[in-house]
Amino acid sequence: MMTRDDTLGTRLFVIFNYSFLSLVGLICLLPFINLLATSFSGSTAVASGEVKFWPVDFTLASYEFAMRSKQFSQSMLVAVERVALGVVVNMLLTILAGYALSKEKGNFKWRNFYAWFFVVTILFSGGLIPWYVVISKTGLIDSIWALILPNALPVFNVIVLLNFFRGLPKELEEAAFMDGASHWTVLWKIITPLSKPALATLTLFCIVNHWNSWFDGLILMNRTENYPLQSYLQTVIINPENIINLSRGDYADLLNLVNARTSRAAQLFMGTLPILLVYPFLQKYFTSGLVLGSVKG
Repeated sequence: MMTRDDTLGTRLFVIFNYSFLSLVGLICLLPFINLLATSFSGSTAVASGEVKFWPVDFTLASYEFAMRSKQFSQSMLVAVERVALGVVVNMLLTILAGYALSKEKGNFKWRNFYAWFFVVTILFSGGLIPWYVVISKTGLIDSIWALILPNALPVFNVIVLLNFFRGLPKELEEAAFMDGASHWTVLWKIITPLSKPALATLTLFCIVNHWNSWFDGLILMNRTENYPLQSYLQTVIINPENIINLSRGDYADLLNLVNARTSRAAQLFMGTLPILLVYPFLQKYFTSGLVLGSVKG
């Protein structure tokens, strides 16, 4: 917000900044609006290129087609299960690792060793083939745990959280220890409640990461019914005609109203909708969680 004391240069910068960011936001939003308009339009209008940013021949047939698709519904359930289990595992391990690594070397002798051990995993990896072989030899192929356990501890999240923990007043811990509290008590009853902004931010990171992951589902699932939603949608994008051809016998009443483009648009929008619904509830913690976690107070 500009005040009377602002110089002409400051006002011009603010106007330019708002205009530029609004333009960038609009450019990012237009493809999504086009996708939404396509999903609500008739197949003939879409095929003839009439649809831009407003539905033509408005219909819900594409959404009805998607909801009646057994493979889409199954992949949605797998994705929800992955997010529910994966976020719990990620956050539990992140909190435990972050708390331990936030301690001074005098309190945790091996702190530097484990810190560098984690950092090295960010810089180097064994590659795709060793990654697959390890998961295969442990018997996780074609199971939900193959999508969760290999990325159970996100190291970047640990670094953010341990920096946030370091910024909390040490006097709180010291007072609790003097009253006879254990590390478990301090972590879960003092540190964790004070870390809601950081935890909400990292929870959002984990939700988005699990929901949007598609490559591991294609590699680690041999049966298509075990695909998470994004893996299924990736196959739809690569070969959209398959969803119409495979359903020709089951949904004959809808095939005259939809085509590959409208059905794909509806499924892509439904795959994005859960994140759009979750984000507003966590957005208020997003900025404060990252800023507080990046500076030692």
